[in-house]
Amino acid sequence: MQTGQPLLVSACLLGIACRYDGTSNLNQTLIDYLAKQMLLPVPICPEQLGGLPTPRAKAWYTQGDGDEGLKTHLHLTDENGADVGPAFLHGAHEVLKIAKICGCKMAVLKQRSPSCGSRQIYRNGELTAGVGVTCAVLQQAGIKVVGEESLDQL
Repeated sequence: MQTGQPLLVSACLLGIACRYDGTSNLNQTLIDYLAKQMLLPVPICPEQLGGLPTPRAKAWYTQGDGDEGLKTHLHLTDENGADVGPAFLHGAHEVLKIAKICGCKMAVLKQRSPSCGSRQIYRNGELTAGVGVTCAVLQQAGIKVVGEESLDQL
């Protein structure tokens, strides 16, 4: 990775209070890594970009994951039973626009998120293997995505 290179970063990992519950997932190890490597983080929150409020109801897949959802139908429901798939998909495409505008070729996204998960997501409230819809959209566009726990893969 080159010095000064922009990369997408889940805003919650940078300390921005945009999680579903109105908090952040501040990850000081990530922030230190970005500074040491002199990388330029481009903060994104797909759910907010998709028009969802903060705080918002917790959401998970009822079947499949982001990859499968892009091929057929995105089965994402919040804890109140509302179909939030269209908002998540819209947010994923907005993130891709930002990536293109900023020249981002890589992303560090929040693992286990229905938008950002790159290895694990929640399906029916249970942690399982899968990718979030934003991760899937970015990967389809050729952008490398890693979770915050896999910085050595950048």
